[in-house]
Amino acid sequence: MLSALEGAAGAFIVLAVLVDVFLSVIVPRAVGRRYRLSAHIVPPLWRVWRALAINVRDEDRRENVLATFAPLVLVALLAMWVAGLVIGYGIILYAVREQLRPVPDLGASLYFAGSSLLTIGYGDIVPIASFPRIVSLAAAASGLGVLAVTTAFLFQLFSAFQQREVFVVSLSTQAGQPPSGVTLLENHARLGIVDDLGNVFTEGQRWSAQVMESHMAYPMLSYFRSSHDHESWVATLGALLDAATLMVSAVDGGPIGKAKLMNGMGRHATHDLGQYFSLPTGSSVGVERHEFEVARARLAEAGYRLTSADEAWERFASLRATYATPLDAMARWWRIPPAEWVGDRSLLPVRHLASEAVMSSPAPPQPVTRAGER
Repeated sequence: MLSALEGAAGAFIVLAVLVDVFLSVIVPRAVGRRYRLSAHIVPPLWRVWRALAINVRDEDRRENVLATFAPLVLVALLAMWVAGLVIGYGIILYAVREQLRPVPDLGASLYFAGSSLLTIGYGDIVPIASFPRIVSLAAAASGLGVLAVTTAFLFQLFSAFQQREVFVVSLSTQAGQPPSGVTLLENHARLGIVDDLGNVFTEGQRWSAQVMESHMAYPMLSYFRSSHDHESWVATLGALLDAATLMVSAVDGGPIGKAKLMNGMGRHATHDLGQYFSLPTGSSVGVERHEFEVARARLAEAGYRLTSADEAWERFASLRATYATPLDAMARWWRIPPAEWVGDRSLLPVRHLASEAVMSSPAPPQPVTRAGER
């Protein structure tokens, strides 16, 4: 009876590890966390790591500490999977130790399981019955399989990371560092390429879909930080959403249709990612009326024709309330570099806050309105 319980315990450990590898690495879609070991380990580790990093005062060092989390956890997960298989198969072999020669203790059984898993095979412990031989072969096959699929998984992960970052870096030349939806619209108007905004929204729509699919299929990808300062995939998504929302609500003219499509895709990505990572939801706008008026003044100064202030604010608040809370929760969960209207804005550089204060002075430039409006 004791041997049967030991064998069942070992089989359960092996099954739990293989299921975690299968769901985390092989299944190319989002799956629930209930039967995944890594899904219950990574978030608590991130909370501890993030809390330690926040205490680092130097911004560059803090970002470096946060950036090392994902690579370290990947290595730790691989080590956990291998160790789990060694322990599981070792317990199974210990349960049938009378069928091994010489008869091993628990430590020697774990050693035999490890040598089988890594296909070393010194031959100092030999199975003399069918069942331990099958277990030894299963351990070897499991070791080769886990290492092979994990290697392929790493290549897929880094490929998705590079695709994500290419767009992040590309948009930073148009939306600033950190990215801002207001800056994106402002720069296109001042450079005389407002017509190109439609292409930006189309590319952003495609990029948002790729981010949603890749980050839900491979959640570890979301913890990889941008390789450039003051940039992040969350802030980029927020800048695209805010630019599309401003275009739909406050601007008279422009690529409204493509902005609406971008807004819809961005909200879809924000909602699904927030729900998958169990982040808070709500209907807060996240932007004060005076901040919105500052943005309108900047757009008017750049040359846009604007809709009436009250109408624009009502539409802007209605649209932004559908994604502001989960977007802000994502920014705070991954502790991204602060951006305009996204994340913890109290951490923005003093020069940025000072420029906002100047723009929100009592006598801002008068916005341009449509013909016939007062």
